[in-house]
Amino acid sequence: MSSVAIVGAGPGLGAAVARRFGREGFGVALVARDGGRLDALVRELSGLGVEARGYSADVRDPDALAAALARAAQELGTVEVLQYSPVPQADFMRPVLETTHADLRGPVEFSVYGPVAAVQQVLPGMRELGRGTILFVNGGTAVIPHPDRAGTSVAFAAESAYGHLLHDRLAGEGIHVGQLVIPGAIVPGHPRKDPAVLAETLWGMHRDRHGFRHYADDLEG
Repeated sequence: MSSVAIVGAGPGLGAAVARRFGREGFGVALVARDGGRLDALVRELSGLGVEARGYSADVRDPDALAAALARAAQELGTVEVLQYSPVPQADFMRPVLETTHADLRGPVEFSVYGPVAAVQQVLPGMRELGRGTILFVNGGTAVIPHPDRAGTSVAFAAESAYGHLLHDRLAGEGIHVGQLVIPGAIVPGHPRKDPAVLAETLWGMHRDRHGFRHYADDLEG
């Protein structure tokens, strides 16, 4: 059996994606910092008949993140789908003229070092399978930088570039890389940004394997 690893799993989008992929028979690895929240999600998914396990790791600690994904592959099967979708910290979003080089350390660790560590950990398994999907989930500043959100604007742009490079390089190996841009907030009940709707979009990106960048909704401003 192969698995989906959701990095940054929470009760909204992460849980919805876990349910969607779980219905398709994937084992679900939930990766996040909060062990208590992970335990609650595992209980919920188990009640739905989904095989799920939680792995506590901070995405700003590349070694811990890689170790969590290695354990997931051992316990749930090769990671066939990796979703990288942690929610940025509020202090990453400072005005550009108030942002120092030190202020960019956190966003870069979060949106560049983390994704690279995760991809490098799961890629050998995907290559062995001969297939795989890597999904990056970002906010609108990945496309349109915002002067009051300098950290995410800079780091998401770098993450986007990395993802696009992977998309071009890995397509010939049967490994699809895609990015879902979600402008603004995830909104329960919204026709395009409800967690279940977004999970269906991500499932479709994995299934259809078409193009790199996809938009959940129209870009703001």
